[in-house]
This record gives sequence, structure tokens and C-alpha cells, in this order.
Amino acid sequence: MCTACACGTGDTSSAQTETTGASVYTVGGMTCGHCVSSVSAEIGKVDGVTGVSVDLAGGRVTVSGEGLSDEEIRAAVERAGYTLASASPAAP
Repeated sequence: MCTACACGTGDTSSAQTETTGASVYTVGGMTCGHCVSSVSAEIGKVDGVTGVSVDLAGGRVTVSGEGLSDEEIRAAVERAGYTLASASPAAP
């Protein structure tokens, strides 16, 4: 059961859009497919985002785009109801 949003699902799926030139963020509190959808949708609304890939099992979100700041991504993650723990450039 999802403890973060209480949606009652146990889905471990992930949402993915093609990513290049990306940063990887560690997001706390994601436990189900609904969580993945919420985080993906909020990050996708940030101007300049061209791709979002969520690894639910690893608690990581890879974001690609132009002119993005960690603070913009942090705010989007927090609007979705989760916490941003860390950020790093994606490995090539």
C-alpha cells in the first residue's frame, strides 16, 4: 500500500520520457505508481523540461532540459508532496 499518498496501490511501475543532458535527483517518499505519476507530472510542468524518467525502486528521478535549476525541480517535487534529497549530473 502506498503510504505517501494513501492511494492503496502497490504498483511498482515507472514513468519514462526520453532523457539526454540530464540531472539525477533522489526523491524521498515515493512508494507506488501514483507517486511516480504525481512527481512526473509536476516536474514536467517546469519550463524547459524535455524529459522525466522515474526509477521508483531506486527513488531516483532523471530530468533533462535546458536552463533548469535544482530549486525549480525541488519546488516541483515538493508540490507533488515529496522531498528532494540530492542532485547530481547524469552519467553519460
